[in-house]
Amino acid sequence: GQVLELLRGVQRGSEDRQRSLGRLRWALQNEETQQKFVRLDGSIRTLTGLFTSSLAELQLEAARCLHELSHSSVPMVAEACLPVTSYLLTYLSGHSLELTELCLYTLGNLVVESQAVRKQLLPQGIIPVLASCIQSPHEAVLEGVGYVLSQLLQAKEAPMEIIPLVLDSVLPQHMLRLVCSGLKAAMGAAVEFAWCLHYIICRHKDNEVLLALGAVPALTSLLLDLASQIPQDVPEGLELLVCPVLRSLSNLLAQTGCQGQGQDGRLLIALFLILQCFLQQHPFLIQECLWLLNNLTADDPFLCSALLSLELLPALLQLLTCSQMATVLVLTVLCNMAEKGLFLCQQLLQQPLLPQLLPLLTLPDPEAVGQCLELLHLLFLHCPEAAADFTRQGGHQALEQHQSTPELQERAQALLDVVRSGAPSACQATLAAFS
Repeated sequence: GQVLELLRGVQRGSEDRQRSLGRLRWALQNEETQQKFVRLDGSIRTLTGLFTSSLAELQLEAARCLHELSHSSVPMVAEACLPVTSYLLTYLSGHSLELTELCLYTLGNLVVESQAVRKQLLPQGIIPVLASCIQSPHEAVLEGVGYVLSQLLQAKEAPMEIIPLVLDSVLPQHMLRLVCSGLKAAMGAAVEFAWCLHYIICRHKDNEVLLALGAVPALTSLLLDLASQIPQDVPEGLELLVCPVLRSLSNLLAQTGCQGQGQDGRLLIALFLILQCFLQQHPFLIQECLWLLNNLTADDPFLCSALLSLELLPALLQLLTCSQMATVLVLTVLCNMAEKGLFLCQQLLQQPLLPQLLPLLTLPDPEAVGQCLELLHLLFLHCPEAAADFTRQGGHQALEQHQSTPELQERAQALLDVVRSGAPSACQATLAAFS
């Protein structure tokens, strides 16, 4: 009854219409009221009529009501709003900043809940409209565009239906520009667009467009800028920008094999500065930095050597016991280095590395132990004398525990054979068990 009363008040067209709309807006903050309202005959038609009114105040109040409706997590409510999507898009190019912002967030919310809404918005031209809005000078509008876009890019049909349209538009170049100016200008928008880049890169295998726009050097130089500013003051929420930037760069390097593009020793230093800065407050960034470090060193002898020459190895080894994930990733980076042969293996062993690996062999995590066995295998392969050192430190007992772990027993046994024989020639036999 109350909801019907509110609708009637809005329909009456009296002087009080704006006040009635205000009351309706408050009522629509309730989930149940939202559902009752959209079931009423003519409710959305009435709101649409007011939303398209030439009276600015009424139009704004109707927009606020639609925005409340868009917060519903019930797809039926979002789908009831289908008749209004084309108007929401139209008003994005209007003069009222507040109306533009309301329309953007309403669209973003509707997009989350309903595939039907997304299906309707694509032919209505949402991508070209966003491409024109992203050129707005207003920070609030940019942040709203980022919000809508990030919701669209997370949709299950995005890889086939949405990402290709985005890549065909001017959006990518503006997204990159805004992400990279985030430290100086609109941080909120930079964060939204950094996540957008991440969603595109991790869900789309061919990122020629972004590479051609210089995404790798651009994101690299953003991280360098960031690291150079860190000691002075860390802005609130900076970790929300750093995380997707690290992921985007990491995935681009992994996908394209554009090795050499990241061949900048300064990036390694920047990563360790960022690590240091966020270690205490935001430990989730440790694994993001280590993922990138892994992808940088995977096939790159230059960067593996740079880790040594820039004296970053002690800092890397300190992360060995940070978390389960960090242990695996640090070991993976050490394997990348050990794969490069005798010189790097000797340098690793001088750290001294073996005493730090022994306790890792007793961890309950088979992935970490497996990675540790892989590293020992590479060290023994290139520096057979390391096997004798390992035995002296009680390494064979540590290996014997894993003879009965199904996924580890073969590798543990192969290393035990090397350790027991003590003969360098036996190292060649190990290779077969690992490969």
